[in-house]
Amino acid sequence: MRYQGRLRKMPTQAGKQVEYQLRLVEPGSADTQLPLNSLLGRTLRLDFSGAIHCIHCERKTSKSFNQGFCYPCFKKLAQCDRCIIKPETCHYHLGTCREPEWGLSHCFQPHLVYLANTSGLKVGITRKTQMPTRWMDQGAVAALPLFEVPDRLTSGQVETLLAQTLKDKTAWQAMLKNQVQALDLTEEAQRVYQDYQSQLDELLPSGIQPLASDPWYFDYPVINYPTKIKSLNPEKEALIEGQLWGIKGQYLLLDTGVINLRKFAGYAVEFSLP
Repeated sequence: MRYQGRLRKMPTQAGKQVEYQLRLVEPGSADTQLPLNSLLGRTLRLDFSGAIHCIHCERKTSKSFNQGFCYPCFKKLAQCDRCIIKPETCHYHLGTCREPEWGLSHCFQPHLVYLANTSGLKVGITRKTQMPTRWMDQGAVAALPLFEVPDRLTSGQVETLLAQTLKDKTAWQAMLKNQVQALDLTEEAQRVYQDYQSQLDELLPSGIQPLASDPWYFDYPVINYPTKIKSLNPEKEALIEGQLWGIKGQYLLLDTGVINLRKFAGYAVEFSLP
């Protein structure tokens, strides 16, 4: 069984266990989407050719930027701008958005501010339409929406406020080792409401109403968690092979190391089961 194409982020589906697919694309052909959960315990082989194609314009590039873009696209696309990573720095109102129409369709949409348990408690934001995909991509074992706000800028302002006392990043190595502390996100949310209510009221004169929601829980297809993390990089070793121990976040966990497939979007690869 052999499949060829350019890597893309693994599609996920929530359920009793998170379902993953390997996605490979080729211009002019239908995408390959191969279910991965059933391959746990099998040996996988990823043979990278060295070719990289931008996931936006498809041009060949010698180096990938921002998880799959060529340098010209990285510099001109709004989705690659600094404000995507730091939404509180949105500059649309200054008339300097790289792509105003893209900004309207993506940033001026309802966003959620949430709590998640990835490697511990963290605060984050996502477009409402990306729930629960965002949490599965981060490897969260649980997540709870706190607030819904009208746009990305506001979500970034709220996140920045809460990040005074809450972490806003995942310790990815601990996440992959499953070194995750037990948390009651409902209790944590109540603490956030109590600690920040007055500041939230000042941030938005109309106020932000807490969402009445139960936590989401996620179970990942993993038969063995690594005790040490070795990152596998196709730029250093073109052939990556190993027994599939599990999948979490956007990582394949192999007995030979771990690889973040999203990071290498656009890389040409042949996937096979030796």
